[in-house]
Amino acid sequence: MQYRLVLILVLLSFKLSAQQKQFSSDDNGKFIYYEVVEKAAGKDSLFLRANTFIDLYIKSLKKQSTTDTSIFAKGVMVIDKTILVASHPSGEVNYKFTFEAKDKKYRFWLTDFEYISYGRDRYSNYVPTTTVATPLEKTPGKLSAGEWKDIIEAAYSKTAKFADNFKKALATNQTEKQNKKKETISTKKW
Repeated sequence: MQYRLVLILVLLSFKLSAQQKQFSSDDNGKFIYYEVVEKAAGKDSLFLRANTFIDLYIKSLKKQSTTDTSIFAKGVMVIDKTILVASHPSGEVNYKFTFEAKDKKYRFWLTDFEYISYGRDRYSNYVPTTTVATPLEKTPGKLSAGEWKDIIEAAYSKTAKFADNFKKALATNQTEKQNKKKETISTKKW
């Protein structure tokens, strides 16, 4: 009897630890990652810091349009598949990023997540297998449901990491660090 009780507790703890955070859904049923941050800097400072952050992530985040208080951008996250020690990209997730600033607070959200799977080409490079993206909200058939769950969890963890980096960038004044001129070292003068 004691062994059964211990076994039930162990299984229950595995089940609870296996549950991960999931995306929320917006009014249209699409996945969304939404955050509002209070007690921030002024509106102009926040807007400048957000622009600087997007300029740093130029390879994965492209500005679409800006207004005096908001920024709209499109981004790409590469999802990796790890088998034992080796890792390779299994696909990419495209998303839309929106940032809005007010005095002493801001909000941002990522939405319209779409997945494009990768495959190997004849040169053994991982490239997109199709140009048609599949929304993450769309549940696949039973055959690939486990793999799709892993893709959604990886997309959520990358989104949460991106959000943490964005909040850290807006909390610190990175523009002053970038404006400092780096001294050049001359080996001709002693």
